[in-house]
Amino acid sequence: MDAVQAACRKLLILSLLFTFLAPVGGVLLGVGLSVGQPAIWAIGIAAIAVFFYGCPISWTVYGTRLGERRLMFAIVHENLYTEEELSSQLGKSVKEVRGMIETCFRRGYLVGFKRVAGGIVLNENENLATAEYMAQCPSCGAKVTFQGKKGRCPYCGTPVGRG
Repeated sequence: MDAVQAACRKLLILSLLFTFLAPVGGVLLGVGLSVGQPAIWAIGIAAIAVFFYGCPISWTVYGTRLGERRLMFAIVHENLYTEEELSSQLGKSVKEVRGMIETCFRRGYLVGFKRVAGGIVLNENENLATAEYMAQCPSCGAKVTFQGKKGRCPYCGTPVGRG
């Protein structure tokens, strides 16, 4: 949830910056033309051009990211995991929700979840590299505790593995 919050915050700042370029560019253009300084009015024209193209794009992307933040909130805090539940909660079609879920996975927002048909589930898999297992040594019969797939008997050095 923190990653999508940070992305929203960055896009909001960028969108506001692009929005404020219009009046700044207009002032620079007017001042530059009145004092006869081509460098100042050129900066004003550049600021207006960046505003003209950047402002609508940044606000549109910001709105999309807000939708992803709402989806993340529904998953993490409201415990809605199927596409149908999310669709009805967000007021979007199942196809739109499916696309938003894919986008959230691609951007790394849905950490700790995995994709299944029709929605998502909490990833309750155990890290096999750090899980501890017990086995009996085939050579000396000692009980051996090891991590991962293989271990060695501490008494005779015989390789011991799972299954």
